[in-house]
Amino acid sequence: MTDLHVFPDSPSFVDGSADFIAELASGAIAARGRFTIALSGGGTPKPIYARLAAADYQDRIAWDKVHIFFGDERCVPPDDALSNYRMVREAWLDHSPIPLQNIHRIHGEDDPALEALRYEQEIARLYRAAAFPAFDLILLGMGDNGHTASLFPGTAALREKERWVVAQYVEVMTTWRVTFTAPLINAARHVAFMAEGAAKAQMLWNVLEGPYQPDVWPSQLIQPVSGELHWLVDAAVAAKVTAASA
Repeated sequence: MTDLHVFPDSPSFVDGSADFIAELASGAIAARGRFTIALSGGGTPKPIYARLAAADYQDRIAWDKVHIFFGDERCVPPDDALSNYRMVREAWLDHSPIPLQNIHRIHGEDDPALEALRYEQEIARLYRAAAFPAFDLILLGMGDNGHTASLFPGTAALREKERWVVAQYVEVMTTWRVTFTAPLINAARHVAFMAEGAAKAQMLWNVLEGPYQPDVWPSQLIQPVSGELHWLVDAAVAAKVTAASA
């Protein structure tokens, strides 16, 4: 099931996305006693994270029952300008009552292969399960080349079937990344892509309406097994898709 949420402009995209996250959090905490979310990096979600840090969200969610993970990370120290963790911390976590022990960052400063294994183990300890765990929500972005998390076109990570987290050297970026794999993402209860701006309209059409070629457009790999797939987008991104389906 794919659910397309189209917001008319950037402010409504930010507010609507923050509300979407908050509603899922409240529901998960009521149903299971906690909310597990894996975050995306990049510029698109930053204002959404800042919105969740605002005063009017402080009483909407039992933040002590929220566990924060990261869907991928650049292999840099946590204070580096390129660090996803740093972006999220500055936009949201420094201004949130989420307990420090509930924030599970990827150690980008460590050996990528060893860190991928360690992060798998950290996830496994929380879920106490050997099978792919079901995150309540995994947030994703979509790159101009169709990549998501650090699943880039033509990389070995796209073909991983057993691991939850892997290290991947991304040649176009000349850097190592640590990333969730597609099977781990697809085990989630909810997966939500976030995209805005006309520059990504064609890629959204490619992913949703184009031929299935995930080695070219890795975002097509994301097809939850029993969960729900959401696209949180503004009208500019959705223009080609909504026109095609009209």
